[in-house]
Amino acid sequence: MRMENAEQAKQSETYRAALVDLLYQLADDELCLGHRDSEWLGLAPDIEEDVAFSSIAQDEVGHATYYFNLLHDLGEENPDRIAFAREVKRWRNAVLLERPNGDWAYSIARHLLYDVFDDIRLEAITHSGYRPLAEGARKIRREETYHLQHFRLWFTRLGQAGGEAQERLVQAVNRLWPDVGGLFSLGMYEAALIENGILPMNGEEMRRRWEERIRPVMDEAGIPWPGEISIPRVNGRLGEHTDDLSEMLDTMSEVYRLDPNAVW
Repeated sequence: MRMENAEQAKQSETYRAALVDLLYQLADDELCLGHRDSEWLGLAPDIEEDVAFSSIAQDEVGHATYYFNLLHDLGEENPDRIAFAREVKRWRNAVLLERPNGDWAYSIARHLLYDVFDDIRLEAITHSGYRPLAEGARKIRREETYHLQHFRLWFTRLGQAGGEAQERLVQAVNRLWPDVGGLFSLGMYEAALIENGILPMNGEEMRRRWEERIRPVMDEAGIPWPGEISIPRVNGRLGEHTDDLSEMLDTMSEVYRLDPNAVW
């Protein structure tokens, strides 16, 4: 009986660790991208895109907040401390999402590449055995559908425009490509996520489905396929990050650090 209890406890600990790690991946992806989106305020090509990026940024941060609240329900710190007071090595976002915005083509291309991946991940999560996550993913996916449509339209518009617009888009995709593979890493608990029914799809299957969906869009936009996709040397899912994340977090947490105990 003691051995059974010990084994059950071990399984329970593994389940929780895998679930918490996945929730950090989800939340950190959304918060990083939401913050980068917010940096376009006042800088977008026209007022409509100023409004669009502001709205999308709010959605992304709202999704991150939902995941942070699930983490808090599992015993992690309160959402504000999770968002603003964690060490860089505890962040689980893909490195692709911590990179600075670059030019307009770079931001559009990054958003499209991520949003297709996120849609695939969210669809898988709707079948998760962890009910609060599955229920939240259904609502979040409906909202993300509009983001995906928005950035697909921009991507094809830039590519089909030819000239400098297309050249910049090609350059953007080539710059993004070395980091793209990091999206499909599910971290150190991938096997446990699958075995425990938290996530019914592994990273390789996500990559395969992503490629099936991205290739036709790139063909439509006239953008050459850059080549093989591999997990980058710096893997954010394992807590490995660039100085870009440190600098972003310094900016993002500036107000919070003035008084961490304040209630805003």
